Amino acid sequence: MESAALGHGGCAPAQAISMEGFPPAQHPAGVIAAVCRYPLGMSGGHIPDEDISASSHWSDSTAAKYGRLDSEGGDGAWCPKTPVDPNDLKEFLQIDLHALHFITLVGTQGRHAKGHGNEFSPMYKINYSRDGTRWMSWRNRHGKQVLDGNTNTYDIVLKDLEPPLIARFVRFLPVTDHSMNVCLRVELYGCVWLDGLVSYNAPVGQQLILPGGTIIYLNDSVYDGGLGQLTDGVSGLDDFTQTHEYHVWPGYDYVGWRNESTAGGYVEITFEFDRIRNFTAMKVHCNNMFAKGVKIFKEVQCYFRADTSEWEPSAVSSVLVLDDVNPSARFVTVPLLHRMASAIKCQYYFADTWMMFSEITFQSGTTTTSSVGDQVDDSNTRILIGCLVAIIFILVAIIVIILWRQFWQKMLEKASRRMLDDEMTVSLSLPSESSMFNHNHSSSSSEQESSSTYDRIFPLGPDYQEPSRLIRKLPEFTSGEEDTGCSGPAKPSQASVPEGVPHYAEADIVNLQGVTGGNTYSVPALTMDLLSGKDVAVEEFPRKLLTFKEKLGEGQFGEVHLCEVEGMEKFTGKDFALEGLDGSLNHPVLVAVKMLRADANKNARNDFLKEIKIMSRLKDPNIIRLLAVCIADDPLCMITEYMENGDLNQFLSRQQAGSPSAGHAPTVSDLQFMATQIASGMKYLSSLNFVHRDLATRNCLVGKHYTIKIADFGMSRNLYSGDYYRIQGRAVLPIRWMSWESILLGKFTTASDVWAFGVTLWETFTLCREQPYSQMSDEQVIENTGEFFRDQGRQTYLPQPVLCPDSVYKLMLSCWRRDTKDRPSFQDIHRLLQDSASEE
Repeated sequence: MESAALGHGGCAPAQAISMEGFPPAQHPAGVIAAVCRYPLGMSGGHIPDEDISASSHWSDSTAAKYGRLDSEGGDGAWCPKTPVDPNDLKEFLQIDLHALHFITLVGTQGRHAKGHGNEFSPMYKINYSRDGTRWMSWRNRHGKQVLDGNTNTYDIVLKDLEPPLIARFVRFLPVTDHSMNVCLRVELYGCVWLDGLVSYNAPVGQQLILPGGTIIYLNDSVYDGGLGQLTDGVSGLDDFTQTHEYHVWPGYDYVGWRNESTAGGYVEITFEFDRIRNFTAMKVHCNNMFAKGVKIFKEVQCYFRADTSEWEPSAVSSVLVLDDVNPSARFVTVPLLHRMASAIKCQYYFADTWMMFSEITFQSGTTTTSSVGDQVDDSNTRILIGCLVAIIFILVAIIVIILWRQFWQKMLEKASRRMLDDEMTVSLSLPSESSMFNHNHSSSSSEQESSSTYDRIFPLGPDYQEPSRLIRKLPEFTSGEEDTGCSGPAKPSQASVPEGVPHYAEADIVNLQGVTGGNTYSVPALTMDLLSGKDVAVEEFPRKLLTFKEKLGEGQFGEVHLCEVEGMEKFTGKDFALEGLDGSLNHPVLVAVKMLRADANKNARNDFLKEIKIMSRLKDPNIIRLLAVCIADDPLCMITEYMENGDLNQFLSRQQAGSPSAGHAPTVSDLQFMATQIASGMKYLSSLNFVHRDLATRNCLVGKHYTIKIADFGMSRNLYSGDYYRIQGRAVLPIRWMSWESILLGKFTTASDVWAFGVTLWETFTLCREQPYSQMSDEQVIENTGEFFRDQGRQTYLPQPVLCPDSVYKLMLSCWRRDTKDRPSFQDIHRLLQDSASEE
């Protein structure tokens, strides 16, 4: 764009403003709330004891330093000296983060103390401060202060802070409805607030009345006296009458002003920062619905101040060539020319009747110079160059070490393969903490294998998103949500989670397979009624009757094995035809056995038992069934069905390769029959409000006569490691099967399962010849989800497979509709597939 000098007295030459077409979730400026969710150090120990304080404590063993989430130090938690009075909230646990942080999520837990504790806080409030003197109470977007806490002493409860808060000091205040003893363990999730902005002062937003009478409220509704909606990490939509949030008023995402109501034709906003900074740019997210009289500002003048002195007379002035073609909201970048200041005053000039902002961020570096006019010391440059040289040497050393380790790893793998070539069986009958292979070379060191602790990774609620800049590939490592198996003790994955890597925490959905499963049956927190009632509805199975066949997969906490078993019909009952039984008694059948390692901690064991309890109640012809358990002794095992033809992905791949295992290649009718069964199984899960989160052909098993059952083994198999994308601090994710809202907003629902079903349907009718979007890189797949989000006709859909009837492809496209409410339900999908099959 061309720049133009407006000739204002005392102003620097006008600079051109750049407008960047990033969607709100992708823009590199500022903080994105949905991905800024890393634990800040209570549970990991990065926050030292001296930075944790409290109003009081009951004893030295329940002092503030013991208020760390998922830790059992001292007597197991922080406990105030006196019972909490609902009318006098004076007790608090305080954390000093030593710098401003953007906090999006909090976690709480009661005092478990290895089963001896019985205190927890059923509710709590959060107070926060940026300077340690002025304290504010957090409120949600509807003004509510109290958050729901714990209902027992051991479960971790995560709560999203909507809006997020920006603070250095945070206090948790237990709340009760009657006087009672409470104890608390906590964690904060977020990231460092790099802007350095501590407050802004802007005119009050106004109301816009549309021709139909609809009132659009454009006030800064979450302003706390210092910061508000302009720094909450949420960028507004193209249509300012729409909003990211549910149950809020039109215009909620924007702060807006009318031209006639301001003096001088501009809006003035003052920004205060934590220290003198070297400012390079300001990014302003603006609405541009010019058809409704809303435009991006035409000019901005920014004045600078180093301390409490007067504003400098020389301003940075930038002008914009207005865009009357594209009505999309966007970030506008204003160059600030490396001006040094601790405060900035900007005047934004109207280009039309209205001007609306949703987010303002700054790019800067800190400085230690005492005067704005001084130049940065050249020694800083020399230090920087020295640091860069040192980093280069360190990287070279790391590369050499990695190559050396890979060499020895290959040598060890060759040796282990030679050992495993011999015939061997596994006995699961030992009551000790480990099972032993019946092999001449059983290792005496197996009992001393990895003792890595269980890193809880909580699945998503309205959480994680992340396109290109913030999603980064890491070296291969397995998350805490991978499958485990039937023999033990399992060797730790060669790609275990490195210590210190922050895990991405998520809320609102409870994953019942965090220990042994992939991403399979995840249950919304409000549907946990399945955990009540009778205990596990399956019987204990004698371990000695299990015979090892092969390893199906390996995770951080164990393995999944294919085993052969006799006498299983005694445990399944006459109402269930077990795959491979053929109606004859004592016929050996194949089963999949998952085992939890004996050294797993109590959280992992609790999750494993919860998974068993849920799985025991899933009874549908198209869902893999839990047959029996081995939980009387360690290691804990669960035994599930296994279908003789393996998973659907490999089964169909073999058909197109010319060696059909079922006797003949499947016809279009056969493919529709298989797809109808998958839809039937998902219809059953959706009726229970279960969210699968990893539906794909790799997670569907095939039996005789094209019988299909939905399972969860795909994630743990090296064969499918390329189907999962690894994100920093996160579990691996099957992005090519995920809906746009799951990738960008972190929302996993039945509607996102419908999206994945559409991709699974596409796989089925292509006979699994290729990955979905095989012509795209992982980053391009993520970028494509941004196009679905914008919905401007530039998104790329999977093409119609050659074997796919038009009616089935039309169904696929309906599964990939942008709005979740427009996608069909699994009941509709099942009916449509049945109707389509009958028409063939």
